[in-house]
Order: sequence, then structure tokens, then C-alpha cells
Amino acid sequence: MSLMRSIIRLQPLVSCTIRHQVSHGQPTNQLLSCRSHDLVRITAVRCYAKKGKKPQKGGKGGGRVDINPAMGSQVTDLEAVRERMQKALDALKDEYVQTLSLRTTVGSLDHITVQTMDGRFPLNHLGQVMMKSPQMYHVNMAGAPQEIPSVLKAISQSGMNLNPIQEGNIIKVPIPKVTKEHRESLAKKAKAACNKTKDQIRDVRNQAMKEAKKAKATVSEDTVRLVEKQVQQLTDDFNSNAEKILEAKSKELLK
Repeated sequence: MSLMRSIIRLQPLVSCTIRHQVSHGQPTNQLLSCRSHDLVRITAVRCYAKKGKKPQKGGKGGGRVDINPAMGSQVTDLEAVRERMQKALDALKDEYVQTLSLRTTVGSLDHITVQTMDGRFPLNHLGQVMMKSPQMYHVNMAGAPQEIPSVLKAISQSGMNLNPIQEGNIIKVPIPKVTKEHRESLAKKAKAACNKTKDQIRDVRNQAMKEAKKAKATVSEDTVRLVEKQVQQLTDDFNSNAEKILEAKSKELLK
């Protein structure tokens, strides 16, 4: 909003007595007397201040704050908030490496989880994964042949575009050629995984904000607001990192 200033200019009033006469056919004016009066003439001048920049919405123009876990300990555990957000981000990285890769490796098969009657287990806990050639992998299920149906199902539903074949206690896993459709499918899954991670980060943030709201009864409002700002800053940073990881993965998959 512009501001208006008023400048008052004071000018004294002076009255003079002048006699008009004609001399030699020419009119002349003779100053007889002048008198200064207390009255003044007031002139008001309006000036407008320059418009300043409006603050950006969302507080982005407020700058960053230092994360101080000690200061916010009475409000919420900022270090625990950071660790939970980091855990969600690390899980995204692992998922991209293990299940959303163009190149199938022994490691990516090892981490396929299999649902059994006794619970969920990594594939390499149930069978031995071996690479026979770049186009063929074998899973030796001699140690747990009863789990072969569950392993076949888990490999087929891994999202890695694999179609396993059973031959006795051996499960053969042909590695298909990478197609454009497969790349696009993986890119969609990568985006979905990123959104899931951001949801987990938001859940951590919401829980911390609830704790901060409860602390208002015993902690100063200024302290609570500063802690809330730190929590939001952590949330923004981790979401930004998740987006950067997604961007890099999408370029890898679609190049």
C-alpha cells in the first residue's frame, strides 16, 4: 500500500501602499509603505512513497533457519523427525536400485520378497540365485522346494517384466530385451514410488506439527512457531531431494 505525506509550506503575507500618478504624460507607481501581517498562506503538497515489494506467499521470502534440535526439544524431537524423513528417502533410493532398473542383476532378484506360510522373506533366503548368462538367471530351490509356487508368483509380480519357468527344483528366469513400453512402465512406477515417499514425509511432518500444537500450553508461542518453521523446512528439503532423485531416475529410464 502507498503512503501519503503532507508538506506544509508557510509563506508570510505582505500588504503594500502604492500611489499611482502621471508625470510628463507617463503613468508611474510610487511605493509609500509595506506592512507584514501574521497571516500565512498554507500550501499542501502530497507526496507518495515508492511501492515496496510484496512478501511472497508461503514465507519463502523469510529465509532459511538453522535446525536446532536442542531448542525444540520441549516441542518435538527434531532429530527424530529428520531421521524418519531420511529413512523414507533411503527406502526410495533402494527401491529404484533394486526393482526399477533396466539391468536385471543377481542383487535385484535377491531382494524380491516372497510371501510364504511363515511370513515374508527375501528370495535369496529361500533359494540360491545364479546368473547363467546375461540373458538367463537360475534360482535353485532345492533347499525349500515347497516354496516354489510362492517364488514363481513373487517373481512374476515383481514389476520387473519377468516370466519365470520351473524345471524341477530350478526356476529359470529369462531376461527380456528392454522395450520402450517397459521403460515407460518403469518411469510411471518411479513417479508413484516418489509420491509414496513424499506422502510418508508429509505424515512425519503432520505428526511433528501435532506435537508442536500440544506444546503451546507449556512453551512460548515464539518457540513453537520457530520449531514449526524448522519442521516445514525439513519437509521442503526432503521433498526437494525426492524430486531430484525421481528426475535423475526418469532420465535414466527414458533416455
